[in-house]
Amino acid sequence: MFMDDTAKLKELVCGKNVLYISTKNIDYIRTNQEIHMLKEFSEDCKVIAFNDRSYMVRFLKCIRSVLFISMKQFDLVFVGFMAQMLVPFFWWKWNKQVIITDFFISVFDTLVDDRKKVSESSLVGKLIKRVDKRTIAKSDYIVTDTIAHKEYFINELSAEKKQCLVIYLCADKRIYYPRKIEKPEEYKNKFVVLYFGSILPLQGVEYVLGAIRVLEKRKDIQFIMIGPLEGKFKKVVSENVTYINWLSQEELARYIGFSDLCLGGHFEPNIGKANRTIPGKVYIYEAMGKKTILGDSLANHELFVCDGKHQFVKMGDSNAIADCIVNNINEREHCRQYES
Repeated sequence: MFMDDTAKLKELVCGKNVLYISTKNIDYIRTNQEIHMLKEFSEDCKVIAFNDRSYMVRFLKCIRSVLFISMKQFDLVFVGFMAQMLVPFFWWKWNKQVIITDFFISVFDTLVDDRKKVSESSLVGKLIKRVDKRTIAKSDYIVTDTIAHKEYFINELSAEKKQCLVIYLCADKRIYYPRKIEKPEEYKNKFVVLYFGSILPLQGVEYVLGAIRVLEKRKDIQFIMIGPLEGKFKKVVSENVTYINWLSQEELARYIGFSDLCLGGHFEPNIGKANRTIPGKVYIYEAMGKKTILGDSLANHELFVCDGKHQFVKMGDSNAIADCIVNNINEREHCRQYES
């Protein structure tokens, strides 16, 4: 499926002059991947995307650029992250071009099921579902990140099977690649377990913290939690946990490089999107060749099988995560004894 749909995308943009628009920052994993794909496959690709920290600033810059750009030179328009903010309102400007939309996020799914901000039956819930559907209807093709999401969009948002292209994420391999990095002095002789994320509900961070709590007396384990936890979860106060609010991508790659085991997820069992999404961090771990613990989700099984690098645990179960970590430690010790 991945290779077939990638080939279809290549066929669509090959020899074409493409306009790419995204309200997400350029170095975002999906935006970066799409820009590289389009520049590789197309005749020429004009990019409207910005790196300002404020989403509103990026959005307004995109609106201004879209309003004043001439469309005569373009054969195809590819609208990236949060296309719902653009496609329903500017389709008239692109009505002579092929429109490809990255439907990476459904606003309806995110606000109703994921974030629980509005109810499905509310006026706002009905409105955002209509915006999702209109975005799909005004697109010739939509790009989804998993087969599970494609099926959801067909069943829930009236997408047509023939217009859906499944393109899995890909980490930036200029930054994330296999490497051996010596552990910092404070982590030497420790089994380092790393988790990073933006701390969204579907990630199930509370179950990671629960596993840390189960193992907080294990002095041979060092957990590294990277992400904005403050004000969202009660941290486990223990010597075997290091909390870091934010790292640059280059520093993140260094931390992943010296870790023994990485936690991928998603671990939240009560949000449908968690079951339909392969976490972006998993693609990064994969690019770096790291052993990873995955939530036992429908989407994760599209690409991964249980083997020496990938292990699945029941979603929503801190003890299962903790047991898997301990099993990895025991396995490593067994291998060391066997080799000696």
